[in-house]
Amino acid sequence: AVVSTQSTGRSHKSHTVAVNYPQRQSHIQLLLPSDADTATISIQRGDLIVMATDGLFDNMFQKQIVERLQQIDRNAPTYEGLKLVADKLAADARNLAMDEEYMSPFAVKAQHYGINFRGGKLDDITVLLASVVDCWQDEKT
Repeated sequence: AVVSTQSTGRSHKSHTVAVNYPQRQSHIQLLLPSDADTATISIQRGDLIVMATDGLFDNMFQKQIVERLQQIDRNAPTYEGLKLVADKLAADARNLAMDEEYMSPFAVKAQHYGINFRGGKLDDITVLLASVVDCWQDEKT
């Protein structure tokens, strides 16, 4: 697995109270680990797993992310290849976050809720890429 982080001074789903106000443990509403969404998915050799903060998903559409991921050789992924793409994804998201004219996924969602917002969303950006290189059958899972 490779982690890439940029600071800005399969699909994404989040718990949101309102646009730009994600639920957090606070006096308003307490979320417990049991409140988390869980899912079981099947994986196979060659699958790529993307884990990232909302700084990536608020600034890049899924199609843009998938285009970057296609630079990875899924049959023979290397640490260097994963790191290069993770770095590029984080840099792309950071550049888009600072573009005041870009119609980001965050801006689209804000406008859906009647908020006049245009541009990227400045936020922390962390990208973790993992590649499935071997699978095994385990009757318990």
